[in-house]
Amino acid sequence: MFTGLIEEVGTILRLLPAGDVTELEIRAPGIASSLSRGDSVAVMGACLTVTSLGRDSFRVEMMEETVLRTKLGRLVPGCPVNLERALRLGGRLDGHLVTGHVDGICFLEGMEGKGKTRLARFTAGKDLTCLIVPKGSVALDGVSLTVIDADPQTGCFSVGLIPETLRRTTLGGLSVKDPVNLETDLIAKYVRRFLAPAGNESRQNSSSGEITWETLRENGWM
Repeated sequence: MFTGLIEEVGTILRLLPAGDVTELEIRAPGIASSLSRGDSVAVMGACLTVTSLGRDSFRVEMMEETVLRTKLGRLVPGCPVNLERALRLGGRLDGHLVTGHVDGICFLEGMEGKGKTRLARFTAGKDLTCLIVPKGSVALDGVSLTVIDADPQTGCFSVGLIPETLRRTTLGGLSVKDPVNLETDLIAKYVRRFLAPAGNESRQNSSSGEITWETLRENGWM
């Protein structure tokens, strides 16, 4: 489990494909010395396991699902990556609960300046934006952010970026149409699943999205 608060921006040193596994070597002098083999690290929002350590670097492995579902397979040596070590039980939760399980990729549509802050707009599939709640939370490339608005019909949503986020993460260097790893609202995913029992896809894909007392009773909430 993670918080979405980035500890360091590391650098990809090399990608080493080996069959159905791809190994990433990442330079991260700020956190490498505190890691152990087997630790979990969120790399651009994807939870990966440390397999070996160098003096100021570490290696992680990606299975095929990670390469296909996230943008990590598109990275090349020299690319910056947001890094966060796993949350310690009992530690402060300053961001929001982030699992490190990327749901898919969204794309930057535009970034508007307003003083020192930025309003960033993204597009994603409707299956993802229906799980994004206005004033809720998302993780973009592993960064915990508050949603300003979201429209499941168009697949668009927006977030605000403060100067600290622009300085300390990779989000400040995004260009229009750049891909971004997206983890949607954890609670929204479970509520949607529970309100659409297995085999009842029509209710899950209902355009009305209305929740009634009858719906709650039918699904065992009452």
